[in-house]
Amino acid sequence: MSVITLTQFTIEPGVAGALRTRHTELVAAIRSATPGLVEARLGSVDEQTWVGIWRWDCAEHLQAARRIAPDLPETAAAFSLARAITADDVAVVDEH
Repeated sequence: MSVITLTQFTIEPGVAGALRTRHTELVAAIRSATPGLVEARLGSVDEQTWVGIWRWDCAEHLQAARRIAPDLPETAAAFSLARAITADDVAVVDEH
């Protein structure tokens, strides 16, 4: 069963460009290090509030990525811009 991780956070005004670059680098690093990341999206609610939407093919691959992510420099770089971080994992139970 696939899993979607929703990560909401805020950033300081003026760093959206850097955030987008670092998100792209983090996605590439995760994909190089572990399987299972089906898609990764980054969106903004407003200038300061952002959401990362990552879809995993299964919970096991998500957990494997979470074990390695803290050791990746791309993780530290991306999250250094983020504040008030919350994350939820959503099990996909129906799709159309």
